[in-house]
Amino acid sequence: MDHPSTADDAARRAYWTEQFEAAHSFMFNDILPYPVQECGEAFVSLPEAAAAAGVEVHFSERPHVRQLERLYYLREGQISGFLGAARAMNARGWILRVEDGYRTREIQKYLGRTPQVFDGVLRSVMWELGGKVPTPEFMFRRCSALVATVPKFGTHMSGSAIDISVVWRDDPAREVDRGAPYIEMSERTPMDSPFVSPQARANRQAITALMAQHGFVAYPWEFWHYSSGDAYDQFLRGTGQPARYGAVDWDPHTGAVLPLEDPTLPLNSAEEVRAEIEAALRRIA
Repeated sequence: MDHPSTADDAARRAYWTEQFEAAHSFMFNDILPYPVQECGEAFVSLPEAAAAAGVEVHFSERPHVRQLERLYYLREGQISGFLGAARAMNARGWILRVEDGYRTREIQKYLGRTPQVFDGVLRSVMWELGGKVPTPEFMFRRCSALVATVPKFGTHMSGSAIDISVVWRDDPAREVDRGAPYIEMSERTPMDSPFVSPQARANRQAITALMAQHGFVAYPWEFWHYSSGDAYDQFLRGTGQPARYGAVDWDPHTGAVLPLEDPTLPLNSAEEVRAEIEAALRRIA
């Protein structure tokens, strides 16, 4: 995103910094130590579930990182809530469009390093720093809030989260305005950003309320991310209960669900982040 030199530029920078420092604290102080009791629940195909239920749902056809297939799956215990949310959207004249679902280690590792994502974060971080190039450590800090640099707080790796957009049922080419399209990396990204129009804010609130009615909580720092049954859900709702879903390796052929041996290890090293910064600087120069 290009940030215009306007009178409110300082306020936008301050908001970006405040929000993503808070997101970093959430990840490392609240979610990293949060207890998980993985239940081993099976994965269910969202397209198949929607078709069987006769609910209109769209799924992004954009290729994923490294041309890998997008894996539109949630856990079995979430399917009723997913279908309920999608059905409620249909009744409002909307269609739920799922942008992303389960992510393997490979997908999560490389997603944050794709030019679309990494360059967008780098531009915003350099804007935050007044044009300075961030250190790998600082870039890791900001990426942690936006692309889950550690499996423990990567709820897509738990099979418990979806990224969504919403489109109009009578005109599916037109999105319900949320202030920016998926995937935005700017001060407009937090769910409660004041830098979107009143209508976009109202739409975000309406979508979040609908998702909440069907058991999904919103990640506060991205306007597209919803999950249930994981550490985000339990912490944000203050249940005091351990998460049922944690980061897992899932075998689509056997259905095996295996918790990661150490989900606290970063997916990318400082050296890899440094190399990505250098490559991104060449692209955006």
